[in-house]
Amino acid sequence: MNYMTGSSPAYHIPVLLSEAMDGLDIRANGIYVDCTFGGGGHSAEILSHLNIEGRLYAFDQDADAKKNALRDERFHFIPHNFRHLQRFLRLNGVTEVDGMLADLGVSSHQFDEADRGFSIRMDAALDMRMDKRQELTAAAILNSYSASDLHRIFEQYGEVTNSKTLAGAIVELRKTIRFRTVNGFRQAIHQLVKGNPNRWFAQVFQALRIEVNDEIGALREMLEQIPALLKPGGRAAVISFHSLEDRMVKQFFRDGTFEEKDNLNPFGTTTAKTLRMVTKKPITPAAAEVRKNPRARSAKLRVAEKI
Repeated sequence: MNYMTGSSPAYHIPVLLSEAMDGLDIRANGIYVDCTFGGGGHSAEILSHLNIEGRLYAFDQDADAKKNALRDERFHFIPHNFRHLQRFLRLNGVTEVDGMLADLGVSSHQFDEADRGFSIRMDAALDMRMDKRQELTAAAILNSYSASDLHRIFEQYGEVTNSKTLAGAIVELRKTIRFRTVNGFRQAIHQLVKGNPNRWFAQVFQALRIEVNDEIGALREMLEQIPALLKPGGRAAVISFHSLEDRMVKQFFRDGTFEEKDNLNPFGTTTAKTLRMVTKKPITPAAAEVRKNPRARSAKLRVAEKI
């Protein structure tokens, strides 16, 4: 069976493609979910493993991703955030699936489209919304968040070295200016740069993007739905690019919760596990893939199976 896609290779190069397919251990007649459709690379590969009875449901909140929808009767595009997996799958008559894949990275298209405001390389409005239907933007965060909240997101989401100093400086600066554009923001805080400027600004922008899109909250909600959605023997594969995301995936796949072990079961009882970690250590891209696609260098793939 043939499929067609409107995406171009430049939209996004799928990361850890063969490793993710191996991890999913795809059943030809199964039902699968691509939680982060993007350019459709992972989805197209999943479809190539399915027979006429197989089904693939793809989620993406970015309106641009819908333009890449695969023209295939086995494929269903759902224009929503993956935090709403169960709700929209049920609306499509699906209560259990054989496998799920989530690539948590920002697509090359989003970085390269100047007007999205994701990149430090091009001037644009400080937007960073993956879903234009929401109201919160990076500019709104910079112009309204308290110093303590700014400190929190720069430290936790960007691992910015001088996050507290940066937060305080932003609050002082906005007494006389409004943050509106990428270049304007960069110029306003350029004296605060620590170490490599490109790396430092990339960390700052990453923190803002994660907060704008509530990426950590969405990931938590998606992971919590996996045990109920997967059929026994079904698998979930998650590709992360940030240490906080990877720790969340690892902990949930291993323990089935985000609570620290010291806080679990104070009466000594044990909770039955529903997931088994297939990958004891994360799978990372081979050197050849990183040479071809440098944005893959921080990718980590973890896979779990429903017991």
